[in-house]
Amino acid sequence: MQQAMADDPFQHRFAADASLLPHMADLTNDRVLIALLGEGDYRAASFLDQRLLTDRIGREWKPWDALPDVGGASRPDFIFHIGHVGSTLASRLLAEASGCLPLREPMLLRSFAQIAERIDRPESVWSPDLYRTRLAQALGWLSRGFHAGQRTMVKASSVITAIANDLTGPRGQALFLYTSLPRYLETILAGEASMAETLAQAPARMARLATLLPNFPHALWQLPPVTRVAMSWLCEMTTAQHRLPQGAPHILWADFEVMLADPAAALDAQCRHFGLPADRARIEAVLAGPIMRQYSKAPEHGYSPDLRRSLQAQAATDHHAAIAEATAWVEALAARYTKLADLPIR
Repeated sequence: MQQAMADDPFQHRFAADASLLPHMADLTNDRVLIALLGEGDYRAASFLDQRLLTDRIGREWKPWDALPDVGGASRPDFIFHIGHVGSTLASRLLAEASGCLPLREPMLLRSFAQIAERIDRPESVWSPDLYRTRLAQALGWLSRGFHAGQRTMVKASSVITAIANDLTGPRGQALFLYTSLPRYLETILAGEASMAETLAQAPARMARLATLLPNFPHALWQLPPVTRVAMSWLCEMTTAQHRLPQGAPHILWADFEVMLADPAAALDAQCRHFGLPADRARIEAVLAGPIMRQYSKAPEHGYSPDLRRSLQAQAATDHHAAIAEATAWVEALAARYTKLADLPIR
């Protein structure tokens, strides 16, 4: 491999140049789309998915085997979450406070989650060994920074929590963001787009939840919409119980509502957890800037913790009966499966 890299200018450049992002995989043709990004593109992008591919972004398909191993045992840091709990905000704050390179929802990881879901089935396109080899390779790719010693931090999409332990290994640092069931329900119900997205993801989450809870007694068609949202919360929280054990020293669980109540303390704790350089003055300057007044996924729109709380309160009033029904459904499951008893249902 070292001789091949020396003979191939692209491989030599790719090994050292974070501007060459392995954006997405084509599993059918065993190739990877490489996108050309500057550091400013990474910092600005809310999502490194298909929305990234504007005419301005250069890109080229490369055979998977044409891409070198670059990082050895290197891994990026990770932010995992249950969805709609401030993970993009946390990513922006940590990047501004510490100078780490943010990678928000890199599409490549979705392919690994898809492979992992089927790895023991006859239809799997990769063997378990190839999955492990290529995952280590991809983690090395995502660990490349633009400057010597620059750390990278992946803010994964919520479905990636299903392979979180594969991504972090036994010691990789990670933040897991969540909130209680009532706040999650209120947040999703407060926005039509959030509700539509959550309902669209409900079938896949129901399937995953049924694998985590043996003899699962429900079918998706039996659940009204708000209970499907509660099921989505339960799926992601149960997945985190399995993949990101609370209390493990390399995993920091953080309630987003607590984070919003004292963002300076939360950001300081997160920087210390990751071992990132950020002093109190820098943290306060970042929090006083525009990030806390913008909608993190679309910074051109204003948003604030006060507006979030107002929308949650309105949703709680408008959907009181449905929220009560959904909460009772989760509580019944917690009574059936004792490992769910510690989840913040109320």
